[in-house]
Amino acid sequence: MTSVFRRPWSATALTATLVVGLAAPATANDHGRLQRDLDALVALGDTGAQTRTVAPDGTQRTARSGVSDISRPRPVSTRGHFRMGSTTKTFTATVVLQLVAEGTLSLEDTAEKWLPGVVQGSDNDGRTITIRHLLQHTSGIDDVDYPQPQTAEEFERTRFRPTPPERIVANAMRHRRLFEPGKGWSYANTGYVILGMIIEKATGDPWYREVENRVFKPLDLRESSWPGRSPELPRPHATAYKRFEPGGPLVDVTRTVNVDASGGLVTTTADLNTFFRALIGGRLLPKAQLKEMQHTVNTDESVQRVFPGATYGLGIMNIPLKCGGSYWSNSGSDPGWGNDNGVTEDGRRSVVTSWSTEDVTDPDNAIRQTRAFVALTNHALCDTR
Repeated sequence: MTSVFRRPWSATALTATLVVGLAAPATANDHGRLQRDLDALVALGDTGAQTRTVAPDGTQRTARSGVSDISRPRPVSTRGHFRMGSTTKTFTATVVLQLVAEGTLSLEDTAEKWLPGVVQGSDNDGRTITIRHLLQHTSGIDDVDYPQPQTAEEFERTRFRPTPPERIVANAMRHRRLFEPGKGWSYANTGYVILGMIIEKATGDPWYREVENRVFKPLDLRESSWPGRSPELPRPHATAYKRFEPGGPLVDVTRTVNVDASGGLVTTTADLNTFFRALIGGRLLPKAQLKEMQHTVNTDESVQRVFPGATYGLGIMNIPLKCGGSYWSNSGSDPGWGNDNGVTEDGRRSVVTSWSTEDVTDPDNAIRQTRAFVALTNHALCDTR
């Protein structure tokens, strides 16, 4: 649902000790830095994780660590499906930019043009909010009411009852805007909910159908999907856990429903690598629209704490690499799930890492986890092999 820089992960030392012990057989087949980096991430409290890199020549390497289910400790599958959360936004942005290339939409179209009267309330004015603003998180819309369960009880009450897009937008309109459109930057899931509604208005098809026809099918992403109202995930998949309160139990949050265009898709590390390589490699967008996507603006302090120096384009982020240059990414999270991803500027080397534990109760450990997955991504993309 939201991005990784809006929702950190961590876990207690007890869980970390348990997971390291269960992961020991995997490290016996250690195949280098990738495995060590993934083990370091799991040692900080994730029940299980998997990663996949693709080299310029197409060679793939995978690693896995931890367990897929703490009650039945089996190895994590490197083919496991996961909820991609905010990485969905890059797919939504790709569809929007394809529609721009076809002349159906313009980046300067206003929300009011496509959704009359919908983006109005307090001092929000859809006549001044453009599609570009929505894509780039510069709309000024306050996202505070975007549905994110904060307790186990709230999660249980809402897990199979997603908030309709129209209600999400209406809730946001009750709040004054954070800034004049184009005059600031603030992450807004609601902006992508609005984009999903615009896609449907412009094409006559739901946003996810356009993603299927324009991205999944052309790239043969057979393991990626929009689950719709089903709470199930395709197999294989790990069990996802969330700790809602300090010292509380890990709650199984695997079965849930997320339907909107800001975070509703499911994928695998293989499919997500294919997508990012194709996108940055120029296979999904004409040069003009890819250039628009990669025109970035400065982000706010919440992003800089996680990704120093990061700037944001249209549905994708640019992040400096430790070895020089930068990479493109749009990490994501959903209750119990997290993924970090990256592709080099030439689209030839990529990495995707997915993990299945979310713990918002220990900020210090969240920082350590952030450093761990950023280190893994940097090592994988700076690899010269």
